[in-house]
Amino acid sequence: MALAIRLAALNVEHDRGGPFGAAVFEQDSGRLVAVGVNRVLQHHCSVAHAEMVAIMLAQATLGCHTLAEGPARAYVLATSAQPCAMCYGALGWSGISRLLIGARREDVESITGFDEGPLPTDWQKGLEQRGIAVVRDLLREQACEPLHRYRSVGGLVY
Repeated sequence: MALAIRLAALNVEHDRGGPFGAAVFEQDSGRLVAVGVNRVLQHHCSVAHAEMVAIMLAQATLGCHTLAEGPARAYVLATSAQPCAMCYGALGWSGISRLLIGARREDVESITGFDEGPLPTDWQKGLEQRGIAVVRDLLREQACEPLHRYRSVGGLVY
């Protein structure tokens, strides 16, 4: 989680994108597979969210179209903030087995003004039914720091 938060902070500090970071790890060994940061503005691409970038890079690195078919078979996605509606939708097909979340969606929306989109009321249960364990509020206070910094520097809300 600390890595995902640090990536989000660096993305803001270096004016490279939104205040979001993510990392994919092998669940058993803890080995880092890939990282991602928000690149929406730089790539002019609405799907270039940190979670999506980390998952795409992990799948490319491992040579698989779903992480469930990767060599370790079990992968963790650590994300500095709760996935938005788009990223939530992609998680079910990503092949991750565990999702670690820092800041909550209400933190993202109230601090930055980003619209995180509609999520089902039972979004966590939906992921768990697909075999994805969810752990929330990890280093939540620290995960909010890049959000506050993004707002203070006048980061674009898109």
